[in-house]
Amino acid sequence: MIKVSETAKKKVVELMTEEGYNSLTDFVRVGVKSGGCSGLSYDLKFDKSQENEDKVFEDNGVRIIVDKKSFLYLIGTTLEYSGGLNGAGFVFNNPNANRTCGCGESFSL
Repeated sequence: MIKVSETAKKKVVELMTEEGYNSLTDFVRVGVKSGGCSGLSYDLKFDKSQENEDKVFEDNGVRIIVDKKSFLYLIGTTLEYSGGLNGAGFVFNNPNANRTCGCGESFSL
């Protein structure tokens, strides 16, 4: 399961609305792909449909879909949003990551 903090929820709903998505019926697609300075990087986008192999979750009113392969890397992750002076953006608090890079966008196991 992937959890969504209250601040992340507010930002997700705001961005989905701006981009023409409906936060009540559409999804946040979270994935993992090869790349980044630590070996793997997070991928986050909006989607209107799910694939047969996708895992579907809902937390804090946000509908999340994760492909089967990425799910293994993301179990227990919390999606948060930071709007601090060092830059704003989504942050993945992943208990499975052994190492993360300074920017927080990539990790390794």
